[in-house]
Amino acid sequence: MKLKQTLLAASAMALVTASGALAQTITVATVNNGDMIRMQGYTDQFTEATGIGVEWVTLEENVLRQRVTTDISTKGGQFDIMTIGMYETPIWGANGWLVPLDDLSAEYDAADILPAMRGGLSHEGTLYAAPFYGESSMVMYRTDLMDKAGLEMPEAPSWEFIREAAAAMTDRDNDINGICLRGKAGWGEGGAFITVTGNSFGARWFDEDWNAQFDQPEWKEALTFFVDMMSESGPAGYSTNGFNENLSLFQQGKCGMWIDATVAASFVTNPNESSVADKVGFALAPNKDGIEKRSNWLWAWALAIPAGTQKEEAAKAFIEWATSKEYIELVAANEGWANVPPGTRTSLYENPEYQKVPFAKMTLDSINAADPTNPTVKPVPYVGVQFVAIPEFAGIATEVSQEFSAVYAGQQTVDEALAKAQALTTDAMEAAGY
Repeated sequence: MKLKQTLLAASAMALVTASGALAQTITVATVNNGDMIRMQGYTDQFTEATGIGVEWVTLEENVLRQRVTTDISTKGGQFDIMTIGMYETPIWGANGWLVPLDDLSAEYDAADILPAMRGGLSHEGTLYAAPFYGESSMVMYRTDLMDKAGLEMPEAPSWEFIREAAAAMTDRDNDINGICLRGKAGWGEGGAFITVTGNSFGARWFDEDWNAQFDQPEWKEALTFFVDMMSESGPAGYSTNGFNENLSLFQQGKCGMWIDATVAASFVTNPNESSVADKVGFALAPNKDGIEKRSNWLWAWALAIPAGTQKEEAAKAFIEWATSKEYIELVAANEGWANVPPGTRTSLYENPEYQKVPFAKMTLDSINAADPTNPTVKPVPYVGVQFVAIPEFAGIATEVSQEFSAVYAGQQTVDEALAKAQALTTDAMEAAGY
């Protein structure tokens, strides 16, 4: 089998010990998302083929980010592979904190990685992390509830339509929320969602001189719209809901619409996991009427090797396995094409079998619609759609997202949160020398 031959060749490079026993055990830090958990179920096949053991540290998204950032910045050495994304990879690669992935095997075919993913995980043309799955964001909605409301979802809806539809689909007596969205604090949780929402209203984090922009009317309009819509049609306690919480609500039939990562499509349409699997439609992430920018992000959960690991070759062998064409085929053979890791390889979207998957085209269209070099309506000095690709951003945006979550929880007003966001962002940027 081609996969097994590839893995055996990789292990033969440098991994067999003098005694011929189990070569090494690597430690992998990853996020507790469905695709990553699925990968863990296949790890025994990798170990059998290579003799490399794998220990997993599986963490909630915010905790993972904190743990791996602390470990790599302090050279803690806890992990041989880290699951990171498009924000960290170029910055850490530039710092020399990651092992370059510029010598992967010809059979791996790095050129097959989608250009948007390869570009976002590179620094100065060198790949520093391999995408396990790639995503944008899109609308997932209940077709039956949309029909019941007498509405038809456009392929490219506006925020105004989304709010109207959410109100029409809300049924408090039957515990159905018209819309479920992230409100959880964290720069990559609720912070990511409100940032792309802001983009679609014409807002931006900074102007061309790195001045914070939370005192501008576009941010007030975006945040007020979000809060009002969620108050009308969202679930109680949405200020603590992130990706996994909303996924659970949608699968239980408690959401009319959910705008979130395209990768969720396979979970909401899986009849073994979702009570509404046969009633889900898809549309592009919304924009505000009159503004072309849509509220879709661009992200990849990717595997990277921290510089200084003593197990570099074993780590590379694992990355080649987990992000390979053969791994995709392995999942497809066992669980169907709808459940393979999406958004990473050109060949996947050229595969006639995958083209039959109902959300495949919308996922690719959403990924291609995101432009990290031109993320907002007005000019900005930064790269990144739902983040700003500067080292200071994670800390600043975590604090800003906490202020916004306090609004969602009813603990302060929109005006109060924006004033605090403006002040803390300005202070942090001045302290950093911008």
